[in-house]
Amino acid sequence: MISWSRKRRLVYAGSVLIVALGISIAGFIVFVYKAPTCFDGLMNGSEFGVDCGGSCERLCASAFLPPSVSWTRFEEVGPGLYNVAAYVVNPNREGQARKVPYHVMMYDARGVLIVEHRGEADIPPQRSTLIFDRMIDTGKRVPARALFEFTTSADWRSAKDSLVSLVIGEKKYTEEGSGSALTVELKNNSVYSLPQMSVYAILYDVNSNAIGFSKTILDGIGPKDTALAPFTWPVNREGKVVSIEVLPVAE
Repeated sequence: MISWSRKRRLVYAGSVLIVALGISIAGFIVFVYKAPTCFDGLMNGSEFGVDCGGSCERLCASAFLPPSVSWTRFEEVGPGLYNVAAYVVNPNREGQARKVPYHVMMYDARGVLIVEHRGEADIPPQRSTLIFDRMIDTGKRVPARALFEFTTSADWRSAKDSLVSLVIGEKKYTEEGSGSALTVELKNNSVYSLPQMSVYAILYDVNSNAIGFSKTILDGIGPKDTALAPFTWPVNREGKVVSIEVLPVAE
């Protein structure tokens, strides 16, 4: 039979061992173990790749498709001054990319570069958008062709469309004298306010060619409210406009 004094020593030794083990585990957690994050350069936690997928905002390369550029157009708005637009389609329903670098190059009829313009564009989730550059100066040279290209791969992030409750209403297009104008009605069907947004308008001819485009900014639309987006051009297209497309994009 174990004596009382020996039993007490065993209990004491066990208690010390448990405390020492607890301290060791706590020290490991504090000084050695690092919880998985989306910025540690490792594939861990719920991630599907290195710092992407799962609980991370950044999407893995296998989770998205690259955007496509349907067309690039330019329009003269003054002597030697041109607006340039590129129509970009995002096939990703819940993916967006911010500040994607691009350049626009304008060439003359002989294929000689006239001017190159660089910028950064946002690609919203689920929506097509217009990348729009105003008043590019070509001097006295006349452009015949414009080329748009993204210069680096986009960094895609998980996001949902914040304008799902937005409805495009009546479009009133008028031409008078040497100019033209468009007013578009936008209605918010939600009980929540919509954020500030860019609204792009594209004018098409009978052959579905884009013959005009512009951009305006709305500060936002209140719950169950309606706003008007105005557009003007210093050009009369003499009845050539047969259809209008409107692309709202949250800022």
